[in-house]
Amino acid sequence: MIRLEGLHDRIAIIGGGIAGLVAALELAPQPVVLITRAGLGQECSSAWAQGGIAAALGADDDPARHLADTLRAGDGLCDATVASGILSEAAEAIAVLERYGVRFDRAQDGTFALAREAAHSRRRILHVGGDRTGAEIMSALTRAVQHCPSITCLTGVEARRLVTADGCVAGVHLQAMGQAAVLRTAQVIMATGGCGGLFDASTNPSGNFGQGLAMAVRAGAALRDMEFVQFHPTALATDQAPLALISEAVRGEGAALIDQKGKRFMLHIANAELAPRDVVARAVHQVIAGGGRVFLDARASLGAGFAKRFPGIQALCAAHGIDPARDPIPIRPAAHYHMGGIAVNQTGQSTLPRLWAIGECAATGLHGANRLASNSLLEAVVMARRAASDVAASTMRARAFVPNPAALPDPDLATVRPTMSQHLGVIRHGAGLRNAISNLLPLVQSCGPASDPALVALAIAVFAEQRRGSCGGHYRSDFPEPEISPRSNLMTLTEILSHAHSVNQEPQLRTA
Repeated sequence: MIRLEGLHDRIAIIGGGIAGLVAALELAPQPVVLITRAGLGQECSSAWAQGGIAAALGADDDPARHLADTLRAGDGLCDATVASGILSEAAEAIAVLERYGVRFDRAQDGTFALAREAAHSRRRILHVGGDRTGAEIMSALTRAVQHCPSITCLTGVEARRLVTADGCVAGVHLQAMGQAAVLRTAQVIMATGGCGGLFDASTNPSGNFGQGLAMAVRAGAALRDMEFVQFHPTALATDQAPLALISEAVRGEGAALIDQKGKRFMLHIANAELAPRDVVARAVHQVIAGGGRVFLDARASLGAGFAKRFPGIQALCAAHGIDPARDPIPIRPAAHYHMGGIAVNQTGQSTLPRLWAIGECAATGLHGANRLASNSLLEAVVMARRAASDVAASTMRARAFVPNPAALPDPDLATVRPTMSQHLGVIRHGAGLRNAISNLLPLVQSCGPASDPALVALAIAVFAEQRRGSCGGHYRSDFPEPEISPRSNLMTLTEILSHAHSVNQEPQLRTA
């Protein structure tokens, strides 16, 4: 049974990753209910982050250089004002994490040990415990949350719907063990992570399909730039699900991409292995699509030093009989990060009154069409602090009593994954996108177990079908040229469904 006595009218934070935990801590001493379907720090992408957190703290670096790299990677779709603001708060964000117990790796002289990743012009990536950055940050934040008396954690409880009254958030529909209840609250911060679980090959927790996005758009919030899915080019090529990640930092330390013949196939591309992720992912995809295999070769660059520099990745490889000091690492692209999401302003407010969104489920404008490596953890901390400040300044009570609803069926992702993997992958085509829309629309309308995952998938497909040009993480083989003036797009549920219906009525689909 879900016990909510004494918890109504508190600020609700949905999601237990870095963004959600920082927001809860920054709201202290205001009472907060932190809702997560697993234990704190579990089943969240934050804990799996290997690369680190980007911050322009080096003597040869500054926020302006960081901004230039971010805008370049974002392929013309970043909001420069938003990006400049977030990146300029990097030093403060690092200080906040240290205050909550995070201990970043340091060089012998006591300065931060800074690493470089793809598309960064400087070494500006901070790590904790080598390649255990996400896990170590989550561990520190979890301890801080557990010792914070103003935070009540509802673990093992899943948020499934936002309840609204008079066009504003009024509560959260919660479920656990087949039972449902409504937490009455007029302030909700959505921090539910990404949607990589919609794909067969993903580095995200398998259950992450964008539940927060489905909740927000069903309640009336607008979504932004849903077509932009970043595929990490170097996931460990195994049969496991989700796929283990081989951090971009390995390439930052000089590892090369080679095919099955040992040939480096990216030398003709600017910056080679350190090109933006979308460029590298497409190059890897094309080798594999042509019947080849791709490997990450760190033998010359790191050799015997690999295990010390990347202990977590060393352990992952060893579990599959691979020694990176002697063996090239087999890799493949996998869905990794979603640049689109719930449209928010610079304080995290969505278009639905009393709903804020932070972290990967939100689209701030920082990442544009292609996220610059390690900017996501920085964004999560900065936006969590901004949202907490904004929420604290707008305290209000829920206005409506909502009876407990019936429980909804558990989400069915298996029905959606084949369509997403076939038609919404690294390379897309108009005919495939229209087929995806045709397949997904009935699932959304069925209101069955696949309805929520299908809704998020449909939104991605509709946004992708509308963008008839290639930009960042969205590449169409039928429109391969870059858009002259790419624009950020927003759509509500009504607009998404309307476009899906219009596509579904086109002659080629009626006769298919």
